[in-house]
Amino acid sequence: MTVECLSPAEDNLGTTAPRRLDLRQRILVVDDERLILRLNSNILKCAGYQADIAEDGAAAWDALQLNRYDLMVTDNDMPKVSGMELLRKIFAASMALPTIMVTGKFPAKEFACNPWLRPDATLLKPYTVHELVGAVKNVLQATFAAPDLKAPPPDWQSRPLSNPCGRNDASRPPHESQRAARGVHAASTSHGARTSHIEAA
Repeated sequence: MTVECLSPAEDNLGTTAPRRLDLRQRILVVDDERLILRLNSNILKCAGYQADIAEDGAAAWDALQLNRYDLMVTDNDMPKVSGMELLRKIFAASMALPTIMVTGKFPAKEFACNPWLRPDATLLKPYTVHELVGAVKNVLQATFAAPDLKAPPPDWQSRPLSNPCGRNDASRPPHESQRAARGVHAASTSHGARTSHIEAA
């Protein structure tokens, strides 16, 4: 499958064809649906990024051990290692990796119980090319503008993702809900106000 790169007249996000790859911005694309995986990878390559692919969370984790990435775009519902489990592994390893989750169903309960695992942006399937490229640009720009602050509770590693929080409000970490300027997930962007969920018509 191929994706035709858009011309400047067709792409109001400024994507050109062809675009020289910026090797400083390397993105890992993770999805168990091969069609979506290749589509997202080709879209990002057309937008000027270097994109590697992983067919599930386990393969993504292996790739993260071998390579340095500026951003990860991942599905959630995947075999072997889900998107949520992958985020938990990344956090446990103290990896500073901006993440965009692309999913058919937002895991609201899991993020409510584990807010420090929230990705920097979320796209609900189906989404448009412009939404994907726009989210990538916004997250990368915000990442270099300010660091992220996330403070989990001391026992976070012992909590299963399925645990319905297992704590009351008094045990909420003081910085749990803080997101720095790169918090595209629930912040305004240069393209206007965004909600925490982005869904294409």
